[in-house]
Amino acid sequence: MSGGVEVVSFGCRLNGLEAATMKRAAVEAGLGRDRPAVLVNSCAVTAEAVRDAKRAVRRARAANPEALILVSGCAAQVHPEDFAAMPEADGVVGNHEKRFPGTYARDFGLSEGEKIRVDDVFSIRETAPHLAEVVDGRTRAVVEVQNGCDHRCTFCIIPFGRGPSRSVPMGAVVDGIRRLVDEGCAEVVLSGVDLTSYGADLPGTPRLGTLVQAILAHVPGLRRLRLSSIDSVEADEALVDAMATEARLMPHLHLSLQSGDDLILKRMKRRHRRADAVRFCEDLRAKRPDISFGADLIAGFPTETEAMAENTRALIADCGIAFLHVFPFSARPGTPASRMPPVAPPLITARAKRLREAGAAALRRHLDAKVGSLAAVLVERNRTGRLPDFTPVAIMSDEPGRIVEARIVAVEGGRRLIAEKASDHG
Repeated sequence: MSGGVEVVSFGCRLNGLEAATMKRAAVEAGLGRDRPAVLVNSCAVTAEAVRDAKRAVRRARAANPEALILVSGCAAQVHPEDFAAMPEADGVVGNHEKRFPGTYARDFGLSEGEKIRVDDVFSIRETAPHLAEVVDGRTRAVVEVQNGCDHRCTFCIIPFGRGPSRSVPMGAVVDGIRRLVDEGCAEVVLSGVDLTSYGADLPGTPRLGTLVQAILAHVPGLRRLRLSSIDSVEADEALVDAMATEARLMPHLHLSLQSGDDLILKRMKRRHRRADAVRFCEDLRAKRPDISFGADLIAGFPTETEAMAENTRALIADCGIAFLHVFPFSARPGTPASRMPPVAPPLITARAKRLREAGAAALRRHLDAKVGSLAAVLVERNRTGRLPDFTPVAIMSDEPGRIVEARIVAVEGGRRLIAEKASDHG
C-alpha cells in the first residue's frame, strides 16, 4: 500500500463497527498522509483470537515495512504490554482512546512509555460520546447503543476490555436512526456488549424494550429493526411485547446461552438455568411463530462431563436453535474458569465438533422448511439478502436496499436459500 489507513478487525459485530470509527478518527488526525498506517482491532474472547491479532500484526509488518502499525481492541486493552513488546508494532491504543482523533495526532514509539496509550477502562463512566455505525451501502446500519458489562461470568475476559456498562441516551439513539433512515437505510441493528443491560445507568433506568418501542414510534420510516445478541434472562416485558406485536421488529434473536447444563451454568456464573432458556424460546415462539433463534454455546467448559455436554447438545433442539455459534473453551488468564479443573483438549475438540454437527443439521431443517414459501427479502450487495428471520438467501436482484417478495426455490450447500424475485415492496 502506498498510503492511507487500513483497518484489520477481529471479533464481534461491535468491534467491526468501531473499526469504521477508529479509521475516521485516524484519517482526521492525518494518519496515512506521509506513510501508510495499519490499525489492528483485536479481540480477546479466546486465546486463538489473541493469536490471530498477533499474526495480523506480523503479516502487516512483513507486507508494509514502512507502515505505522497500531494495535487496539479488547486484547490490546487487557494485555497492552504483550503487544507493545512486539517489534512489529509501533503503538497500542485502548478501546476508549481508539475513537478519538487526538489519540492518533502525536507521534508513536518515541519511547517505550509513548508506545502504550491505554487508560483504565473501569474509570470510564460517561455514555458513548457518539453513535458508531457501519452501513452496507444503503441496506443496513449497525448502531451502538450500549458498551461494557457489569457481569462477571467466570470464563469471560471482555469486561476487562470494555469496562462498565454504559448506555447511549434514547433521544440520541432515535435521532441517529432517523438520520440513517433519511439517508436511505432500510434496516438498523441495535448492538452492544451486553445489550439487555441497556438503560440501567440512564436517568429513569429505561429498558431495552422501552428503547425499541421509542424507535419504532418515532422513526416511522424505518423498515426493519433488528437486535444483536441478547441475554434472554434479562429480556424485559416491553421487549417481549414488541417482539410479539411489532412487525417492523424482525423475528430473530441471537441468545447468549453458553451451556445447557445447570451445574455448568452455575459454575459459569450465568444468571439463567436451562429451563429458563427453553421457556423463553417456547413463550416467544408461541407469540411470534415466525421467530428464529441463534445462540452461542461453549464446548468443554472446565469440569464438563459427557452427560453435561449432552445436555448442551440437546438444548439446540429443545430451544429450536437454527443459527449456532460454537466456541471451544479457551482459558483466559485471570478469569476464575482458568483455575478450574480443565477438560482435556481432545475432548473439547470432539465436543465442539458434535455441537457443530448438530447445529448444521438444525440449520438444514430450518432451511428445508422454507422451500416453496414466499418471503420478504432485503436485498444486499452481490445478489444476496436476508429474510426477516435473518436467514441468508441468494437472489437474482441488483437492487441493494430494496425489500422484494421472493419465492424460496432451493437450499444451497446447507447454508443458505435460493430465491426468485416475485414482486417489489420498495
